[in-house]
Amino acid sequence: MKAQPLSASDGAASHHTCLLPGGYLDQNDELHREAELVCLSGRHEESLASRPESVPAAVLVTQILSQCVKRIGSVCPVTDDVARRLLVADRQYLLLKLREVTFGDRVEGTLGCPWPTCGAKVDIDFSIADLPVKRCEQVAPTYQVELTPEASPVDADGATHRTITFRLPNGADQESLAPGVADDPARTLTRLLERCIVGTETGCDEGSDLVDRLTARARREIEGAMEATAPRLELEMDLACPECGRAFTAPFELQDFFFGELNTTQDMLYRQVHYLAYHYHWSESEILAMPRDKRLAYIGVLADEIEALNSAV
Repeated sequence: MKAQPLSASDGAASHHTCLLPGGYLDQNDELHREAELVCLSGRHEESLASRPESVPAAVLVTQILSQCVKRIGSVCPVTDDVARRLLVADRQYLLLKLREVTFGDRVEGTLGCPWPTCGAKVDIDFSIADLPVKRCEQVAPTYQVELTPEASPVDADGATHRTITFRLPNGADQESLAPGVADDPARTLTRLLERCIVGTETGCDEGSDLVDRLTARARREIEGAMEATAPRLELEMDLACPECGRAFTAPFELQDFFFGELNTTQDMLYRQVHYLAYHYHWSESEILAMPRDKRLAYIGVLADEIEALNSAV
């Protein structure tokens, strides 16, 4: 097959912009909300395919965002540290938009019915654009919640503290707490509070010492205030099993789904590179720089051409 020229612009990824539901606060507390990102290329897939299986999903999200998000407002480049400091909902939103520009707006898959006596496959099919997004209109480094008198903690001197200062969870919290989530969710939530509670109205209590004195009611009130303040993506789905007819609510595990779609092994990726290089005489660097969808489109065209040639023989 005749070699085809490939310019740098042919393989370049197009840029997409979106508005974060929260936003990134820089060191001067200036808020940046408009994010610019590019879809995944072969280089990104190569990096993901070569990762150890023990790497937590939160670490992978940081890695992907720092590679594919080109700027947030005037913050450029988006380093690993910037990606870690993004609020959880902003990281989810960027991952969702990255999925949209890489694979499209429709999400299709299957879940297992949660009832032990059933376990049938349940289809999911929805549009990313239809997912509700709760935006945070007042983004700040910290927030305060006034506890009820019954929930207010008492310190070692007998003083009661009603005002609790907290910050919202971010990517650094996700990375730090990832190893214990599956083994001990309750302890993980406690550690999250230890990380996110800044102090009381006196400013003298913070972290584990304060959390240890919190009653269950106080924790509920603080967690409720954090949830009410934070931006959020509604990732729960109301489903019905076609076999047993039972209705249930299931979370859409965005990270697992996204990385599952990207489950291209190094062997498969390199076979695709070889396939295109052999027929078009493009370099490995040029092919891996292509957006994923463009690379697969070329492979599809080649496959059709080869099938047509074989049929004509």
